[in-house]
Amino acid sequence: MSAEQEKDDVSAPDTPEAKKPAAKKAARKPAKAAKGAEAKAAGKEADAKADEGAKPAAKKASKKPGAKKAASKAPAAKEPVASEPKKAGRGKAVPAKPRRKVVRAHARYVRTSARKARMVCGHLRGKSVQEARAILAFTPREVARDWSKLLESAVANAESNHELVEEDLIVREAFADEGPTIKRFRPRAMGRATPIRKRTSHLTIALTPDPAPRTTKRDG
Repeated sequence: MSAEQEKDDVSAPDTPEAKKPAAKKAARKPAKAAKGAEAKAAGKEADAKADEGAKPAAKKASKKPGAKKAASKAPAAKEPVASEPKKAGRGKAVPAKPRRKVVRAHARYVRTSARKARMVCGHLRGKSVQEARAILAFTPREVARDWSKLLESAVANAESNHELVEEDLIVREAFADEGPTIKRFRPRAMGRATPIRKRTSHLTIALTPDPAPRTTKRDG
């Protein structure tokens, strides 16, 4: 055999081995394609999750505290609610009690001490006008005359200003407050001077209609 034939025989079996890398490349292509498809699917899933995360963020941004504060600053106009009668324990409606009128009269700077005035006014509270007049008429104190004048003034106010009947009135309040004290001095022995305190007081009487009126209608 010649040298050329030997070279051909040696190179002939190497040709199939030279084709093996091409086969490996062909086998790797489907694997790469599968990996690419998986990567695309993963990218799509990540994009979908990002979109879902962006939606709650947008909702949160729309619900800012500033908007809530602005809404709270403008309170809704309240409708007037009619006062309902109070309910008793067993569901019975209790009608609201009507307020009684109170008529007051004041006497200021009366020349008597508040202590002496209080000794008389304590007998007048809760009494009717007729009973209070009788008590003051038979009280042996000088301040009783001031209380009597004040009682008549309160009765006149009730009749002329509030259209109340004298027989239905009772003394709700009667009290005396201290007023300013007038200070004077009196000369005494050995060139001394002693103070003189002339005390004053403020008198107040309040009349109100009796819840159980005592007037009776006479048949004509």
